[in-house]
Amino acid sequence: MIELISDTYQSWDLPGDWTLGLAFITLTLGIILLGIIVNFVVRRILVRLIHGIIKKSRFKWDDIAIKQRTFARLAHLAPALLFYIAAPLFNIEEYAWTESFTESIRRVSLIYMILMSALVVDSIFNTVFHVYNGFNIAKNKPIKSYLQVAKLLLIFLAIILILSIILNRSPWAFLTGLSALAAVLILVFKDTILGFVAGVQNAAYDTIRLGDWIEMPKFGADGDVIEISLNTIKIRNWDKTVVSIPSGALLTDGVKNWRGMTESGGRRIKRHINIDMNTIKFCDEEMLKRFSQYRNIANYIQDKKTEISQYNQGIPMDTAALVNGRHLTNLGTFRAYVEAYLRANTEIHQEMTFLIRQLQPTEKGLPLEVYVFSKDTRWVQYEDIQSDIFDHIFAVIPLFDLAVFQETSGQNYKIDIVSMPEPKVAKT
Repeated sequence: MIELISDTYQSWDLPGDWTLGLAFITLTLGIILLGIIVNFVVRRILVRLIHGIIKKSRFKWDDIAIKQRTFARLAHLAPALLFYIAAPLFNIEEYAWTESFTESIRRVSLIYMILMSALVVDSIFNTVFHVYNGFNIAKNKPIKSYLQVAKLLLIFLAIILILSIILNRSPWAFLTGLSALAAVLILVFKDTILGFVAGVQNAAYDTIRLGDWIEMPKFGADGDVIEISLNTIKIRNWDKTVVSIPSGALLTDGVKNWRGMTESGGRRIKRHINIDMNTIKFCDEEMLKRFSQYRNIANYIQDKKTEISQYNQGIPMDTAALVNGRHLTNLGTFRAYVEAYLRANTEIHQEMTFLIRQLQPTEKGLPLEVYVFSKDTRWVQYEDIQSDIFDHIFAVIPLFDLAVFQETSGQNYKIDIVSMPEPKVAKT
C-alpha cells in the first residue's frame, strides 16, 4: 500500500527521498481518518439503531443492557480491530524500524481490545445481576458474590493476557510462574476465599437472605440484611445505621436469624409479672360472687364451684376449714382469667404455643408468665399488641385481691412517713 502511494507521488515529479515519507504519513492519516469514520458509524448510527430497536421490544433484559452500556462498550472494538488489521500495511522492507512499529500497533490494538472485551463482559455480568434480581428467587439465592468472583477471575485473566502481549511471552508461562506463588496468593486473598466459601455455604444451607432480620452482637448488627456480596454483608440496624460484617463471619460466628418467626406467622410474647406472695389466698363466697360477674370467667367460676362442691361432698372431714378439701384461690382464678382473656383476643395466635404458667418463686415474688404468640409479626404492631395486653393485666390484678411485687424505694418510705399518725403527747 505504501509503495502504491509512493509511486503516485513519484508520478507527480516529487523528489524520491520525499515520496516514501509522504506515503507513510498519508497512510497513517488515512487509517486514522478511517478509524474515526468507523467509530462514528458504529457508535452514532449502528449503536443508536440497536438501542431504538431494543426500546421497542417487550423484553426487560435488553433495556438493562443499554443502561449498563454493553453495546456502547462493544462499539469500541471496531476501530481497534481496524488498526489491528491495517497494521501490516505500515511494514516497509527498506526500513527495518517499520517492522517494530507495525508490531507496536498490533500490540496496542490487542491490549485495547482486551480491555474493552473485559468491560463488555463486566457489563454482561451486571446485566445478569439486575435481571436475576427481578425474580423472586434472588431474595433467597443471591448471586452477587458469585458474580464478584467471576469479575475477579476476569480481571486476573485480562492482566495475564496484557502482560503476555507486552512481554511477548505465552500466557501459560505466567500461569506456571504464578502457581509457585499460590501460598502468597492464598494469604493475600484470604478474605476473598473465605467470603466465597461462605457464599457457597449460605447458598447450600440458606443461612441468610436479603431482607432477613439477623442479630450478630459481636459486630453490633441487629437489623435487616440489605446486601450480600463476596467480602461483606451489609445490615441496616433499627437505628438506621449500616453495619458491614465480613462474609467469612458466617463460617466462624453464630447468626440469629428471625426469618423463622416471620414465616411462621406468629411472634412470641414472653413476659412475666411478679405477684406479691403475701396477697395469695383462698377465695371466699364474697370473692367468688364478685368474680362470677367478670364476663371472661363467669362460666369458669360456675363450673369450678360445681366441680369442687361435688368433690368436697366425698370428704369425711369438715371442709369449712379451708385446709380441708378443694377451694379456689385468687391466683388460680386470675390465671384462668388471663387465659380466657387471651383466648378471646383476636390478635393472639390460637394454633401456636399458648401458656399461662407459674415460674420458680424468687425473693421478688411469684412470677406468672404469659407465653403466647401474636399474629402480627411486624415490630411496631407487635409492641402495640403486647403493651395492650399487659396494660389490661396490670389494671385487673387488684380486682382479684392480688398485688404486683415492687422493690421498695425512697418514695415508698416518704409516703409511709407522711401517712403515719402524729404521736400523742401526754399531758402533764
